[in-house]
Amino acid sequence: MIRKFILPILFLLVTTISLAQGHKEKQEKIKALKVAYITEQLELTADEAQKFWPIYNDLQEKQFDLRHEKMRAILNKLEAGSIEKLSDKEASSLLTQMENIEENLFALQKKYTKDLQGIMSDKKIMKLKKAEVDFNRHLLKQMREKHKN
Repeated sequence: MIRKFILPILFLLVTTISLAQGHKEKQEKIKALKVAYITEQLELTADEAQKFWPIYNDLQEKQFDLRHEKMRAILNKLEAGSIEKLSDKEASSLLTQMENIEENLFALQKKYTKDLQGIMSDKKIMKLKKAEVDFNRHLLKQMREKHKN
């Protein structure tokens, strides 16, 4: 019962505080909230947590890098000119590059899932996936509400 009240208040408090701070500090606060949320949702044992977090953090970092590589590829083409100015060959090349990055993201996710299966049950892995989605939804909802006001 208390958990239902503490998490929303914690999210609200940290979100409010983070609005007054720099972008990097906001990211760190969100990351800390995500860690707390996932830890609570998964009910990790000390042994699981010790093995889980290095794998999870490594995945997050690699996903971030791949997603930014994908965005850089798009933005670099758009900075040089608009999409309409791309030749069919350039557009095809860009699409191929983006597809390759998406395939790398999928392969990374598969590897990550396999690595996690060595330290926790499949049920906890499913809880993790749900916790990530729930956390992101909650964060987006808060951001939308903040921008309405």
